[in-house]
Amino acid sequence: MIADLTARPKTDRVKTNTCSIASARAHALPIIFWLLALGGLFVASSLNADEPLALPPAIQGQAGPLKGKPVRYFSRDAATIGYLAEPVSQSAKGGLILIHEWDGLTQRIKETADDFASAGFLVLATDLYRGQTGSNRSENLKLMRAARSNSSDIIENLNAAVAHLRQTLGPDGPVATIGWCFGGGIALSFALGGDHHDGTAIFYGQLIEDPDRLAMLDHEVYGTFAGLDRGPTVDQVNAFVSGLRIAGVPNDIHIYDQVNHGFWLHVDRDPQTHTAAARHAWHRLIRYLDRVFDAP
Repeated sequence: MIADLTARPKTDRVKTNTCSIASARAHALPIIFWLLALGGLFVASSLNADEPLALPPAIQGQAGPLKGKPVRYFSRDAATIGYLAEPVSQSAKGGLILIHEWDGLTQRIKETADDFASAGFLVLATDLYRGQTGSNRSENLKLMRAARSNSSDIIENLNAAVAHLRQTLGPDGPVATIGWCFGGGIALSFALGGDHHDGTAIFYGQLIEDPDRLAMLDHEVYGTFAGLDRGPTVDQVNAFVSGLRIAGVPNDIHIYDQVNHGFWLHVDRDPQTHTAAARHAWHRLIRYLDRVFDAP
């Protein structure tokens, strides 16, 4: 079941629901059954309401060989090497900056970058750990804490990513960030303190509740969260949405009840439980990106 916590937008370009959480769940329930009835191939363009929908292969554990390439986008640090994936059959609809989970720029993130490129985006998967990845909780925590200890480096790194994408897209080319776990919180922080960009998509990351800080956001925010997650909890997501509403920030925020942290990027860990929620979140994400990039 889905909780739609979307706040009223500043523009009528975004259709939202401002009802209570309980009421929103009741209204959202038919949507997921409608989506479950859809089948078909992975969609590589903007989605119309009646088009077939399928999940990206990477998050199902079905990715093929990598198609992108390593790239040194952060000139002042040679140890930082990102991953660039480019659309093949069409010009880019916009640029995406992917911000990895707490274990670093892994194979799964690179594979997911390829899938976003197949959907028509120019994608740069960033590296905030200077080429390192973790293989267990202890290593992941060490890497994450080291990165967070120097927030100015993170902002500078992501500013460089924006600049790198705009070398191809043009100086005003639309760019959005997408972050998971550690990266979700970083995406939100970057939206408040980094160079201008056009969208922020958060998958279960550390949140900010202060309306005064959130009022600094200048674009709609997307958020996908898990009802069984212990961080952020449902209460913390509710407080985040309340802050967005008070600040007048348009958003598309959903909580998916019967899933836990990491469900979207790792559908293959429990396909029976994760697939329906992940498909609905994917559909929302593509529509969100179309909105913030003003795609036709």
